[in-house]
Amino acid sequence: MKKSKVHPYIPNSVPEVKEEMLREVGARDAEELYSRMIPERLLMKRPMDLPEPLLSELDLRRHVEGILEGDWDCSEYLSFLGGGCWNHYVPEVCDVIASRSEFLTAYAGGVYSDLGRFQAIYEFQSLIGELVDMDVSCIPTYDWGAAAGNAVRMASRVTGRKEILVPKTISPARLSIISNFCDSVHKPDSINVKTVDYDRETGALDIGDLEGKISESTAGVYFENPTYLGVIEPQCAEITSIAHEHGAFAVAGVDPISLGVLSPPGEYGADICCGEAQPLGIHMLAGGGSCGFLASKDEERLVGEYPARMLSITDTEVEGEYGFGQAKYERTSYIARESAKDWVGTTTGLWAIVSAVYMSLMGPQGMRELGEGILQRSHYAARLLEEVEGVSVPFRGFFKEFPVNFDATGKKVSEINRLLLDKKIFGGTDVSGEFPELGQSGLYCVTERHTKSDLDRLVEALREVL
Repeated sequence: MKKSKVHPYIPNSVPEVKEEMLREVGARDAEELYSRMIPERLLMKRPMDLPEPLLSELDLRRHVEGILEGDWDCSEYLSFLGGGCWNHYVPEVCDVIASRSEFLTAYAGGVYSDLGRFQAIYEFQSLIGELVDMDVSCIPTYDWGAAAGNAVRMASRVTGRKEILVPKTISPARLSIISNFCDSVHKPDSINVKTVDYDRETGALDIGDLEGKISESTAGVYFENPTYLGVIEPQCAEITSIAHEHGAFAVAGVDPISLGVLSPPGEYGADICCGEAQPLGIHMLAGGGSCGFLASKDEERLVGEYPARMLSITDTEVEGEYGFGQAKYERTSYIARESAKDWVGTTTGLWAIVSAVYMSLMGPQGMRELGEGILQRSHYAARLLEEVEGVSVPFRGFFKEFPVNFDATGKKVSEINRLLLDKKIFGGTDVSGEFPELGQSGLYCVTERHTKSDLDRLVEALREVL
């Protein structure tokens, strides 16, 4: 018989405790509990192939560090990857605040364990509202894709319509998440997601195609500025107007780091806004560290449809004192459960607090200077790249990211990226499969972390590998 181990990181792993718990619920073992809830066809019929547990903290650290030694990260490699997770600078104060125990370990922040968490997330909501020029925001969700999925479902519930239009230039991963949110198990509640084409010359949304596809069935038009391909959308006000003319909502997806130099969604009339807060002081964390935000106009019909918790401020019994609490909590799935209009899972509240620290630190002027610096660097990089024989940049108006075409070189992006790795450079994201009309193109990302010498190094490396 295999001897049970008491695992230091798994509560209730003491054999006697497990036996007492099973006796209390009237089960022989954990498998019997699973059999009551999980269909037989979904059960694994063999033991999982797991290594022996490492019970010593030192042994566990050695094991994990040994795994991580095989990683290539941005401390050793020069990175031009983006596409949804970006290498921005994280001020030290963001890490200091994130590591505070009252924030790091406070999961949900009930009244019994708030420790300032409610106020911190309230500040996040307020700062996001100011950044996007909207009145209402809520606690964050997993990522931009989940926030966009929630946003279009809100539009569908308010209008009673079952169609959403999205740009063809949307991130394939984000489109997959939105489609998943819209494909309800209750088929009458499913939402049809249609794509709108883009102008091959500018990368902007094709207004003619939008006007040809929007109808009385359209609940909302979702568009992005900048787009997944980095293009600055010059027609935001026109897109919003077309949506409103047909009784649909205008839903804008934004990279918040761009809003120091680009107009916020509230300024061009968008009804709902969503985006990714990872650029706001959050490390990439091997692709993690995502934090999707959601905001809207202060309209009762919209506010009542938010799926997530909202933190608000109120007076207390003590004059001049304020308290922070959850607003309209009963409408969420936390309380209404299966009767709720929508559902949410684990929040990314810690990243909301970090983002609030970052936005407070930067302020309006800091965000403007940051945006201007990124614009200058990315356009300087594009000009340098076009000096390399066989390389071209198809779009002109972009922020931070832009496709780079290598068709004339005769090489594939995947091949070029492998050769760049030998020079300790992560090349741009290969989008040739996702956007075949762009040919052999890589999506290159340039942030405030890139110096002139970094960009010169990229160009010299490309000249050598091409």
